[in-house]
Amino acid sequence: MCGIVGFYGPDDVAHDIVFGLTALQHRGQDAAGIATFDDNFHLCKGNGLISDVFKPKQLRKLKGNIGIGHARYTTQGSNDAELAQPFTTSYPFGLSMVHNGNVINFRQAAKRLHEKYHVLPKTSNDLELIMYTFASELRLKNLDNLSVVDIFDAVETTQELVKGAYATITVIAGHGLLAFNDPLGIRPLVLGRRDTEAGPVYAFASESTCFDYLGFEFIKNVGPGQAVFIDKDFQVHYKNPYSLPKNFCVFEHIYFAREDSTIHGRLVARERVRLGKMLARKVIESGIQPDMVIDVPSSGYFSASGLAEAIGVPYRRAMVKNNHMGRSFIVSSQAGREDIVKKKLNPIREFVEGKKIAVVDDSIVRGTTSRRIVRILREAGAEEVYFISSAPPIIAPCIYGIDMAMSTELIAANYTEEEICRYIEADKVIYQSIEDLQELFSEDKGHGGSCFACFTGNYPTGDVTKYLRHIQEERQSHRPDKDKKEEVVPTSVSAKAPAPTEH
Repeated sequence: MCGIVGFYGPDDVAHDIVFGLTALQHRGQDAAGIATFDDNFHLCKGNGLISDVFKPKQLRKLKGNIGIGHARYTTQGSNDAELAQPFTTSYPFGLSMVHNGNVINFRQAAKRLHEKYHVLPKTSNDLELIMYTFASELRLKNLDNLSVVDIFDAVETTQELVKGAYATITVIAGHGLLAFNDPLGIRPLVLGRRDTEAGPVYAFASESTCFDYLGFEFIKNVGPGQAVFIDKDFQVHYKNPYSLPKNFCVFEHIYFAREDSTIHGRLVARERVRLGKMLARKVIESGIQPDMVIDVPSSGYFSASGLAEAIGVPYRRAMVKNNHMGRSFIVSSQAGREDIVKKKLNPIREFVEGKKIAVVDDSIVRGTTSRRIVRILREAGAEEVYFISSAPPIIAPCIYGIDMAMSTELIAANYTEEEICRYIEADKVIYQSIEDLQELFSEDKGHGGSCFACFTGNYPTGDVTKYLRHIQEERQSHRPDKDKKEEVVPTSVSAKAPAPTEH
């Protein structure tokens, strides 16, 4: 999962790109990059946060009224700076591209590039597969008289050849700004506009929250398989979307997107409140009687408040978050995740001491972070701790850009709720119902269709057995030896499968 932006207007766009990326910092903390274009491409990228990579000296060099930016969250491979986006190629015209998502036919696409187009990708970043496939198709057109139809034809062929989840933004030097999605629309991408005295500025972004900060008007979501091209006269052209059903990632609503973003007409904060209210039935049926409901900051807040309202129990913000620490979920190792949890969450002892606490988190993935949170609350004097997940049990790896790619890492794939409860040392574990989640985000509710693969194992792109095997091999080859050691599960948990690994 990454954050991407693209801007095109009458004046330099570097500062808009930086501010836009800053609004998307929650989507990626490993690396960042910007490419702008005037007569040449100007590129700046490196490891670290937006504020680490882009200093005033670098921004002064990023000239041009068109440009793209990227905040990287590593799901595969290493964190080498050379893998940071954007990527550029000089032919045809000069292209620079960013993407958010994950290509699942990596090996086949790379082989086709080499055998058919005689292109050898330089890195393991799957952005190269998208960019070079598009570039190779584009160069077959009449480059002296390139039309919008030609561009959209190259996009359509790219979408047919490259499988997986991806939202992309591309600068085509001297021609304009292009954005397109995979045929299933798994990853988010929105289009906005800001009018200025000098003319309109158009923007693409992963989330609408960028537009709020920068004074842009939201225009539309880029739909499944759709392409949008803004030409050098600032005319906006649309390629009709595929007829395939939309399969938007429901985990965006549960965790990844910011609460103030609106995705496909739904405010994320409101959907999380609804998730909390839906949990009320299961909490009541369980027979627990918490003294208060608290959240794991900050993605658990709205679900916790919705649950508290529904069951008539006070909500308290009883854990204080150090906002200068990153998001633990998107740290690449388990040791790093646990270290962040220790440093960023501090319980308010006066609130929790002697109380029965229902703590709401967005999900339980590996279980080790959840266990640390339970321990923190017990150390602060909580009498009982009930751990409540606003997501259903995650039983299958995500292959579309979220870092949970090995089934041995997923505690719910290997253990029962009772065993998970003992493992994380809680008094009770309660999950969201998959049926309730599917009902909330069903097509007849106006959402248009969602991907629930991590909860059901049903992947919208079909049989992914070979890809899962490839991912496991690739991740094992990049994992340090110290992270290969499996964590010892307490003896109270029956060993019906390998224990969750330490990452």
